[in-house]
Amino acid sequence: MAPFLFPFALSILPFLTVAAHNTSTGGCAIIRPPRDGGIRYRGLTQEQIRSIQILPVDYEIEYICRGNRVIVGPKVRKCLPNGSWTELTQRSRCLLMCPRVWTSLENGQVTMWPAGLPVEGTVLQYSCLAGFRLVGRNSTLCSKLGKWDSPKPVCHYDRHYSGKKKLYIGALFPMSGGWPGGQACLPSAQMALDLVNKRTDILPDYELELIYYDSMCDPGEATKLLYDLLYTEPIKIVLMPGCSSVSTLVAEAARMWNLIVLSYGSSSPALSNRQRFPTFFRTHPSATLHNPTRVQLFQKWKWTKIATIQQTTEVFTSTLDDLEQRVKEAGIEISVRQSFLTDPAVAVKNLKRQDARIIVGLFYETEARKVFCEVFKEKLYGKKYVWFLIGWYADNWFKIKDPSINCTVENMTEAVEGHVTTEIVMLNPETVRGASNLTSQEFLEQLMSKLGGKNPEETGGFQEAPLAYDAVWALALALNKTVAPLKAKGWRLEDFNYNNREITAEIYRALNTSFFEGVSGHVVFDAQGSRMAWTLIEQLQGGSYKKIGYYDSTKGNLSWYGNDRWIGLGPPADQTVVIEEFRFLSQKLFVSVSVFAGLGILLGIVCLTFNIYNSNVRYIQNSQPYLNNMTAVGCMLALAAIFPLGIDGLHVHRAQFPVVCQFRLWLLGLGFSLAYGSMFTKIWWVHTVFTKKDEKKDKRKQHLEPWKLYATVGVLLLIDIVSLMIWQIVDPLHITVEKFTKEAPKEDLDVLIQPLLEHCSSEKMNTWLGVVYGYKGLLLLLGIFLAYETKSISTEKINDHRAVGMAIYNVSVLCMITAPVTMILSSQQDASFAFASLAIVFSVYITLVVLFIPKMRRLITRGEWQSEQQETMKTGSSTNNNDEEKSRQLERENKELQKIIQEKEERVSELRNQLTERQALRSRRRSSTQNQNHSSSLPPSAQNDPKSMLPPPGYPLPSGNHPISASFSNSSNLYQPDGKIGRNNCHTSRLQLLYK
Repeated sequence: MAPFLFPFALSILPFLTVAAHNTSTGGCAIIRPPRDGGIRYRGLTQEQIRSIQILPVDYEIEYICRGNRVIVGPKVRKCLPNGSWTELTQRSRCLLMCPRVWTSLENGQVTMWPAGLPVEGTVLQYSCLAGFRLVGRNSTLCSKLGKWDSPKPVCHYDRHYSGKKKLYIGALFPMSGGWPGGQACLPSAQMALDLVNKRTDILPDYELELIYYDSMCDPGEATKLLYDLLYTEPIKIVLMPGCSSVSTLVAEAARMWNLIVLSYGSSSPALSNRQRFPTFFRTHPSATLHNPTRVQLFQKWKWTKIATIQQTTEVFTSTLDDLEQRVKEAGIEISVRQSFLTDPAVAVKNLKRQDARIIVGLFYETEARKVFCEVFKEKLYGKKYVWFLIGWYADNWFKIKDPSINCTVENMTEAVEGHVTTEIVMLNPETVRGASNLTSQEFLEQLMSKLGGKNPEETGGFQEAPLAYDAVWALALALNKTVAPLKAKGWRLEDFNYNNREITAEIYRALNTSFFEGVSGHVVFDAQGSRMAWTLIEQLQGGSYKKIGYYDSTKGNLSWYGNDRWIGLGPPADQTVVIEEFRFLSQKLFVSVSVFAGLGILLGIVCLTFNIYNSNVRYIQNSQPYLNNMTAVGCMLALAAIFPLGIDGLHVHRAQFPVVCQFRLWLLGLGFSLAYGSMFTKIWWVHTVFTKKDEKKDKRKQHLEPWKLYATVGVLLLIDIVSLMIWQIVDPLHITVEKFTKEAPKEDLDVLIQPLLEHCSSEKMNTWLGVVYGYKGLLLLLGIFLAYETKSISTEKINDHRAVGMAIYNVSVLCMITAPVTMILSSQQDASFAFASLAIVFSVYITLVVLFIPKMRRLITRGEWQSEQQETMKTGSSTNNNDEEKSRQLERENKELQKIIQEKEERVSELRNQLTERQALRSRRRSSTQNQNHSSSLPPSAQNDPKSMLPPPGYPLPSGNHPISASFSNSSNLYQPDGKIGRNNCHTSRLQLLYK
């Protein structure tokens, strides 16, 4: 407290100091405290209080009492500008308070004078209820000592009393405030009580009496009045509040006193919470009662998708939450949910953008005008739209001029035309006499008489008056129903007190099972204690509301007049009609490609037949005909896959489509393994054998074992079969449907076409395709590498491996291009099929043509149709294939040897010229030496010096250590030291071959 008062003291201290010395500046003189009490000066210290005589204007003082005394009179006074304190006419005293227990009397009443706290001087007057007698003094006085001057009396049950016993109802009627509903509801409730008390068949031994206060529809005021109702005699058996805010307070507190609460004017959906308000009932339906009617209309007009727009307040939020739950149970979807605080422009635009058609609007009347002005601007009205609004707007709400909108009355009238409203029926539309034996019209006549001719439109709560009337009847019938069960348990209604839970439980069960006809209609409560009533359904037709039906939520009965009118031919669709249309493969394209595939299969059959028929021909045998047969079969299987590849929902039922998917997969997989695997095996063997080192070249002459080739193809085929079987077992192919962007036809703007396309797919399709494409891709790349490495190799054991290499190039390039392109074009059925099928056709055609057509042409042009046995009997100059191959090889070797010999002869000629020159030089030296011998003789050492035998500078040295002789001219000796082939060393037969 000190930190808070210190700043205030600092701010007021200068003024107080001045006032202490100058009383003419204005203020109030310090007044004396009451006896046995004191005054709290806020923000001042004890020293300042002693020195100050004048306090500033608006300064407040507070009286405090010593001990157990309480202040009676004004507790706080404020300094006025005229220099006086507030409420000086009322004295403030500190008095002792007597015990409060004397202020209540069980089964009796206590009157206190003066009203207020029971302090010294207070007098209490006691009286007992009917059927009870008072034992003790009927009055007592609170003395100056804080004690009552007589003991508290007691009300004993009078067994000889033959009159009716009273049951008291505590009620809070809002006679003023935000909703003055008590102005009509109180007279209505008193009418019901008078009729109930006169009835001999309803509570014959009891009389209901109403004790009521004006709550002003204010929770704060209601709190004080609730305290008075609970802590003053007599005991109330039921509480009846009015407004939703007051009912929330009362219903939450009532369970602490085991009291049933029955409201007649509360509509908040929050009160339907049984955990929070376990003893609450109401004859006024909850705001959520509109929702069952709305759901019924949605189902009647076959709408399964709706939209909502709401003002962000608690009542509309809870109502919408209830609607969302109800439509979900009914199989209806809320596709769009928009909300706004003050400006609905963005929310309305979102409704338009998201194609909302059936729209439920929850907002107050002023916001409704803003909403429909935006609706007019966005053209969110007309034959394609239906709006659902609350029915308690004024009938001309859309014609009222509102400065907050910029739409004319004509604009608003056009925008709201055709909307539907739902409104709670508070007066029974049928002429039925219910529990009170009054029709709804007779009730209105009696109520108007009791109101004294007041204008109903100016009387608060006039529409809710039938609900208050039926609330009293519901309570009376429930209490009447509890008499017998309580008697069987040894209890009576007059035994009720705030601690008796069994009587409260019986009243609860009786109210929960209430079922009768009232002036407001059929009265029954749901599991949350809310009234289930009829709902009026109206439609705005031609600028005025027309009744088109009623809905009884208790029976689920819709009374329909059949006079609903629509701008279009009938109720609009709840969304743009979407027509699903499957995209199928172009039949012209399918037929054209199928013709090419059929011709390719026919070509494959021809090639296979040719290869089998000529399998004994040596030329065909040297091409490994069994591998070629596998290639032909694989090509035919690949072409056969084109037919299921082009089959879609146009040809087969969706249930059979997965079988077609499996056919595609197996035919393509096995066809590729056979065709490409056999070619890959050939090129692999050629590369393995003909790329070995020189020391292993003798192995080339070994005989090729065909089983190794077949085993290689078998391994490749087995890998594909196992992988396809695992795929089919673990994650089988099934049909999936791809959806495309909706398309709007030109002839009808309210219809959209949803294109669909069927695909063969599995749960982990990308994983499987990645594995297959990765394995096949590596195999294709390896095949390209092997074909390139063996392009210059010739072998008679596989004489068509160059053609196989060309086919591998073709297949690899087409596969590597086709696989990613078809995945990209998967959503375009024609382009994807054309690209994939034509790639298969081209690769198969090229493979068959490259492998088999040259063989056919050779056999046809050369007439080599005979088998190996027949060729041995044939005469003439023709040689067999093996001799011809050897002849070509020898010719190549002959050319190489001729080239080597030519180079050696040139070298021999050059060396001969050098020898001739050296011989001539030596001859000249000998002649000069002889001339010198004639003149002088050489010393012996000169004759033996080897340096004298060296040639002159610039000439080459002799190759040996021996003297050069004339026999060196023999050219054959030049090849012998180097180990080269000399002409004299060539075999006779070799020479014939070289110069052939």
